[in-house]
Formats: sequence, C-alpha cells, structure tokens
Amino acid sequence: MLANIAQRNARRMAASIQRITATPIIAAARSTAQPVKATSPLSIRSALRSFHSEKPPARTVFSPLDTFVRRHNGPSQGEIKEMLSAIGLKDMDGLTGKTIPDRIRSTRALALDHGFTEKEVLERLKHIASKNKVFKNYIGMGYTDVVVPNVILRNVMENPGWYTQYTPYQPEIAQGRLESLINYQTMVTDLTGMSIANASLLDEGTAAAEAMIMCWAATKNKKNTFFVDENCHPQTIAVVQTRAEAFNINVVVGNHRDFDFEAIKGELSGVLIQYPDTRGNVSDYKGLADKIHGYGGQVVAATDLMALTMLTPPGEWGADIALGNSQRFGVPLGYGGPHAAFFACKDEHKRRMPGRLVGVSKDTQGNPAYRLALQTREQHIRREKATSNICTAQALLANMAALYAVYHGPAGIKEIAQRIHNMTVVFAEGVKEAGHKIENDSFFDTLTIKVEGGADALVKKALAAGINVRQFDAQTVGVTFDESVNKAELEQLIKVFTRDGASTPDLLSIANKLNITESSPAKVLDERFVRTSEYLTHKIFNSYHSETEMLRYIYRLQNKDLSLTHSMIPLGTEMLPVTWPELGNIHPFAPDNQTEGYQIMLKELRRDLAEITGFDDVSLQPNSGAQGEYAGLRTIRAFHEGRGDTKRNVCLIPVSAHGTNPASAAMAGMEVVAVKCLANGNLDLADLKAKADKYSDRLSAFMVTYPSTFGVFEDTVSDACEIIHSNGGQVYMDGANMNAQIGLTSPGHIGADVCHLNLHKTFCIPHGGGGPGMGPIGVKSHLAPYLPGHPVLPTGGDKAIGPISAAPHGSASILPISWAYVKMMGGEGIKNATEIALLNANYMAHRLGKHYKVLFTNENGMCAHEFIIDIRPFGSVGVEAIDIAKRLQDYGFHSPTMSWPVPNTLMIEPTESEGKEELDRFCDAMIAIRAEIQDVQDGKQPQKDNVLNNAPHTLAVLMKDDDFWKSKSYSRLQAAYPLPHLHKFKLFPTVSRIDDSYGDRNLICSCPPMSDYE
Repeated sequence: MLANIAQRNARRMAASIQRITATPIIAAARSTAQPVKATSPLSIRSALRSFHSEKPPARTVFSPLDTFVRRHNGPSQGEIKEMLSAIGLKDMDGLTGKTIPDRIRSTRALALDHGFTEKEVLERLKHIASKNKVFKNYIGMGYTDVVVPNVILRNVMENPGWYTQYTPYQPEIAQGRLESLINYQTMVTDLTGMSIANASLLDEGTAAAEAMIMCWAATKNKKNTFFVDENCHPQTIAVVQTRAEAFNINVVVGNHRDFDFEAIKGELSGVLIQYPDTRGNVSDYKGLADKIHGYGGQVVAATDLMALTMLTPPGEWGADIALGNSQRFGVPLGYGGPHAAFFACKDEHKRRMPGRLVGVSKDTQGNPAYRLALQTREQHIRREKATSNICTAQALLANMAALYAVYHGPAGIKEIAQRIHNMTVVFAEGVKEAGHKIENDSFFDTLTIKVEGGADALVKKALAAGINVRQFDAQTVGVTFDESVNKAELEQLIKVFTRDGASTPDLLSIANKLNITESSPAKVLDERFVRTSEYLTHKIFNSYHSETEMLRYIYRLQNKDLSLTHSMIPLGTEMLPVTWPELGNIHPFAPDNQTEGYQIMLKELRRDLAEITGFDDVSLQPNSGAQGEYAGLRTIRAFHEGRGDTKRNVCLIPVSAHGTNPASAAMAGMEVVAVKCLANGNLDLADLKAKADKYSDRLSAFMVTYPSTFGVFEDTVSDACEIIHSNGGQVYMDGANMNAQIGLTSPGHIGADVCHLNLHKTFCIPHGGGGPGMGPIGVKSHLAPYLPGHPVLPTGGDKAIGPISAAPHGSASILPISWAYVKMMGGEGIKNATEIALLNANYMAHRLGKHYKVLFTNENGMCAHEFIIDIRPFGSVGVEAIDIAKRLQDYGFHSPTMSWPVPNTLMIEPTESEGKEELDRFCDAMIAIRAEIQDVQDGKQPQKDNVLNNAPHTLAVLMKDDDFWKSKSYSRLQAAYPLPHLHKFKLFPTVSRIDDSYGDRNLICSCPPMSDYE
C-alpha cells in the first residue's frame, strides 16, 4: 500500500511538473536570439484557468496530515473560535462580511495548485532545480563565483536569528546587526578611499543610477548631461539610461579617452567610469577626474572591492563617488541576487547620499550605540521633492559581506586577490602561447582575448566542456577569474583555448618562468595603479580568523538583537533552501539552456501571482517594493506615450500615502497632486473627482493603497477607479497591504491596472534585518507590452521600458521562497491566511480598544489587517509614542510602526503566523503599559524620570547600586520584569535609549576606536 501511495505522489508531481513546462507564460529568451515577445496576456489567463480547473480532492485516509497550512497559520481551530467569540462573531464568513465591502468581494476560488506538503514541495523544487546546469562561470560583468565561508553560511544566511530580524528602526534591540553594518560601511570606505559609505543599496546598476541623480542634484538640477563610459557593464548603462529618461537627463555614452568634453562642459553634471572596466582594463583616471572637476562636474567610479585591495582606490585619484557590487565578498551568484551594492562618497556629499546610513551615537548612560542616521527616511519627509525613493537595503547580504571581511581580515583578502591576479597573469601568458591576442595592457582579474580562428567556435567548445565565457563579438571573448577557480579548472580552461592537435600550454611552467609563487606574486601592474595605503586596520577585522572565534563573534552580535526567534515582530517569514548549488551557483547572464529549472519556477510563480492579483501578466524584475512602484509608474507612462498621449504626467496621490509613493512618482517624471482624506481616514472622493476633472487632459495615474493606509477597507475604492478611468488615467495600487486581500478580493477585481507586491511581506521572503525584498508588478493586458526588458538577456517586446534592476529577474534566488509558499498553501490555504490576518488584527483591536483609542474602523467597527492606536491623548503628561516603543523592549517586543501615517500613534499589524497566546502576550504588555501611563497621569510617577521615558532598561542599569534605585519612583523588578512570564525568558537590550540628535550632530559612520568600548 505504501508503495502505491508513493507511486501516486510521484505521478502527481510528475504530471504537475509536466504541466508547468508545457504552459509557458512568456517564451524563454534564447542566448543568441532577438528579443521575444510576450504571448497574449488574455491567452495567459485563459490557459491559467484551464490549468487549474480541477476541484480540490476530498480528504481521505491517505491524505497527508502535516500540511504546511497547519504550520504556517498560528491560531488553532479552538483559538479561532475563541477570538471570533471575543469580537462577537460566529464564523469567518461573518468576519469577512463585516470587514470587506460586498461590492469588492470576489467569490471566485483562486485557481492555484492544491496545497502540497513541505516534503512534496522540496522534492518538486529539487527536481525543477536539477534542470539547471551548473557550469563553471568566467562571464564576469560584476558577478563572480565565490567561496562562502561555511561558518557564515550556516550561522547567518541559514539562521533565523539573522534572516528574520525587522528593519532596525528600534536600535536598542538591533545593536548586533547595526554593528555588522558599521563594519560593512568601514570596509567600503577603507577599500574605496572615500569618507563615508551607506549600509548598502539594491544592486550595482541602480546604485549607478542613484549616483547620476546625486550628481545632477549637486548642480541644483541645472546641468542635464551625464557621461557614461562605453566600457561600463552593459546592464549598468541600461539602468542609468532608464532612470535618466524621467528626469530629462541626457545620457551620453562614449569612450572617455577620445570624447570631446569641452563641447558639453557647461551642461555636464558628472561622468561614470568602470574601474577596472567591463573588458578588464585598468586605466589612469586622475587626469580625467581633474578635467571633470574643472568643469564643475562629479566623477563616479563603478568599481570592485576585491580589485581595490591591489589597486589605488578611487578616493585617492579623485573620484567623488564610488559604487559597485559586494557580491564577491562571500555571497552566492543566485542568478542575479540578492546582493548588496555598496555606495560611498566624499564627506561634502553625505547629505545627498541615498539609502540607509548607520551612525554612532550614545545612549543615556554615555555608552556608544549604533542607529540609523541622517536621511535614511528622506522620501517620507521630502515626498515628491525627494531625489530617491530608496526605502530598503540589502542588510542580510551586506552583513554577509562584512563578516567575510572580518573572517578573512586584510591579509586574507589580499591573499585571495593576489591569487586571483596570479591566475589571471599566468593564464594570459598561456593564451598567448596558444596563439591568441590579449587586448589588455593592465588588468586585475579580467582578460579580453582576440581569438585566433573566431570566437564562435571557442564559445561552442567551452560550452561543451561545461564552461561559460563572455562573448563580445565574432572575434573576441572575455574571461573573469575568481577565488573559486582551482588548478584543475584553470588547466581545463586553457585546453578550451588550445587549438585541436596543438600542445596545451603548461601553466605551472609558465608560473615558474614568471617566478610567480605565493611568496613571490605577480608584479605586472603599472606602478601608477598599485595600492600603497592600508585598509581594514580596525581591530574588528584583525581578531576573528578561526572558525571558533568567528562563530562566537556572530552569536555575540545575534544575541544583541530581537528577531522572530524571540517574539512577534512586524511582518512574517518562511525560509527554504535557497542556498542549493542548483539555484545559488547560476550566473545571471548564463545562457537560457542552462537555466531551464529557473525558467520553469519563474514562469509558474508569475502565473500564480497573476491569478492571485487578478492581473494578466507579471514582471519579477523589481528587487524592492519601491522599485516596484517606480516600475509600475514607468510602465503607465510608457503606455500613455505609446498611444501618443505624451502630456499625461499628473499623478494623484492621497495625503496619507506611504512616502515612497510621491517619491516614486517624481522619479517617474510625474507631477504629484495631493488628494485629501476625510476625518475618518477615508479618501475624499469629492476632492479626487474634482482634481481628476481638473487634470483630465493630463491625468496619468492615481496611486492608492488598499486596504487604506489607515487599515480600513474603503467602500468607495471602485468608485475611485472609475473616476480615474473616465478621465483617461490608470490606477496604481500599492501592494503593501496585499496580505489583507488574497482569496477575498484582488487589485484586478477592484479595478486597478497595476500593482506591486511586497514578496518580503505577503509572500514570506524573510526581512533580513532590513532587506532583501522583492517588488514584482502585476498589470492588466494593455500594460503588459511595456513591462521592463533587459539588454543582456532580452525578454521584453519592442515596447518594453528599459531595465529597472541590474539582473533580468531581480533577486531571483529568493523567489523560490514565494513560489514554495504559494504551492504549499494552495488556493484555500492562502485565503485562510488572509482571513486569519484579519481576525488577528480585529481581535487585538478589540482587546486594546478598551484601553486605547483605535483611530480608524469601518461602519461596522472593524479594521483590516492592521489598526492604529492613538497616543496623542497622553502628550499632556509627557508620554509619547516613542516612550511606549522603548518600553515595549522591556516587555520583550519590537515596537509596531511608530508615528505613521498619523504622528504620535502606533500602527499594529499582526501576521497570520501568530497564535492567540502570542497576540495576548503583546496585548498584555500594551495593557500593562497603559497602567504605567495611568500612574503618570495620577501622579504616582513623575512626568519625567519615570519607567516609560527611562526605557529600555539594560542589565547594566539594573545592576546599579541601591542609591541609584532609591531615587527612582519604580523598582528594579518593575523595570526588568513587568509581567511574570518574562522571568522565564527575556532578551535584554544592550544599550539604553539612544540620543538620535547627538548622532546626527556628531556624525560617525565607521567603526569607532576600541577605546570607546573600554
């Protein structure tokens, strides 16, 4: 019988896999073909419906019991009944009926695969991944194979104590990852020779685009020409060109050596060069930098951290900004991401620098402490005047890169770089012996080779040997070396370059002839390029070089941070083996016939997301939610322009919108017009109609968050969509709150034309301490032809906008998490998750509503998946939202979102993964804090120096002598253990409340001297 069950499961998996491969949503791009066009989106949807037409099978004695739905959704059936009863409801239908307006409810069941068990999905994913071919990659272009130290792989990348942490908005319980990010910033400033670096950006291409806007802003938006050297990586050039279009910046691509800069000097804001360049050449840019500075422009260097251990850093020859990809510092290829881009600049540009910046401040006890600094939430403050919509980072990957530098130290990294360079030098001589020509005069790890007999035959021979090289043209190829290459692989590669019948060059003899050994490395670089300055001199990079030492350091950092391993935090997560070699060791520009497994998975994920959102097609390229916003708005603009409607540039945005909305609209070249909200938080439909009518001939888009930013399903959202459409505009729905819609309604059903999805929220990609994320966009059929394309692996039609991200599929290696989540949940399971998210929020709002004012509910007194409690009434006794946020740390919780969208409030968003016991623990903490506030109101505690405004309390403070505690109006016990369950387990903050203003006034963004810790 068991054998029959196994055969049945195998048949079901095989049939499902066959269906996946037989029904592509978009034809795969061929490595040698022209761009292929998407199939008709309408046929995609019809194919999808027939693909998923069968009903879920009835459960039998053979049905698996341990389903993923049971493990993902927190509350038990008994708890669900208790919570429903507490809010006066009998069942889930009653909950959704009172929460979601009938007019936008969808009764159609989601046509998704039935929920698989985790074991089944892992087997299926392994089968799909096995279709990928893991070749040895020498393609380069900013991506290389790596050797991930196992101590980092096991204890960081695969450790929920690191990958589930929330963004460090509460720094007192985030000191571990903030210290690691300070290490990252120090590593970047040391290696680039710059004054200051941020805590990472999304990828090298978008970092270059940010640098271009920064140069333009430095001229007060007056100099509209930006020069890009033609020997930058092609994907970087394309992303820069895409970003420039909406700002009307003229991007000139040329060769810096012979370009006539005099002709454009009056309008030149900056230049972008690659160092070393995409063909491997190392050039002297000092003269160019002096010339550009003389014109009042900035110099941007896209560079390579490993190369900079040997090359003069950009900061020493005159660059103003340095950026690149830190992927080769121990982060897998992953078919393009996620990887942490680095970004550094001179001190005078620090207040224009995009992204998050970690700084050093002090706490109330005078101890050094880390926090996010300066313009880290610039887009929320400046909105449509912001020059960047960056709202996230690649924190998890930046931490891996930083720990790689800590583990190897300066000497170890220099040895790795020298070994890479040695191999490149030896191989270059071998290639010459084989009869080919090396076109590089100076190089680090990349060679451009003119192939005797033509490149096509050589590339074919390399592929037959399981090797990928880069082909420039019919005569020329490129090879890039990395730390993973061993002697046998090098010898295999030289055989590829050896003509049939000829003797293979002996690389060991060549090395001996050149006197290249570990103790006597290659010395072929021009002295102008050789680095003489020190780097990574701080003790932190010179202390933890054994696996035992590194293990303990990683866990010391981890133990300073609150994560999902301790208590509920904003947003949820699931993790699957994304580090499998079949997924992790794939180059983003590998030929399509090597990535069949990825293509199967990506096509099915696109199909499932299209079904969930009610759209016709999906692009997986945007690698953050803010990137998704930008991509969606650019797609809308391209649609209007494609119809000759070039005047449509007005974007209507509610005043309550997330700050990235107006920033993204401005980046897309739109004029932002604010729309009012009513006192109850709902959209002011009359104001929307008046402004839509006013700008009817120019209306491009309307951005709306649904459920609303205030946590309510507004009844008039479909009316709003109709108003926009009747005036010729398109509706963009911010997908931040999609986890309240799935299975009950959808953006497409409501009337939206495009929506981005936060896969790091609704679809369980872990938050990673502040990234990675993914922000795919779904669109209606009329917008599908305009979805982002890519120049290296063309996948879009002739109407496609340019690339949004450096890699064709964004951060592809984390997409298996969302793919597997949907497969394991199935249509009914994912609908049930939505219902439980609504139940959890309404249950908490019901409990807390007896102690705090819940600001916004619908006419039935219900919220959506989140709710806002008002802290403003306590301002009269000096208690603010920040005091509650810090006091929650003493109770073992991360604060909910603070002071947004309403100042001095808390927005609470439980996930479906939290059970009633954890929800009650949080509610008990908030109720206890309300009693502490009452003590202040009643005069039992002073308005200053009370348990709230002194929070959080560290062990060091709790251990102060009796005289200190006699001066307090509360006891040690109340400070440390305000509720009984905390005696069993508690995470103590390692620093007291941090002084934010001090940190901004005294900006330090690199590792402080060790004396500060003594």
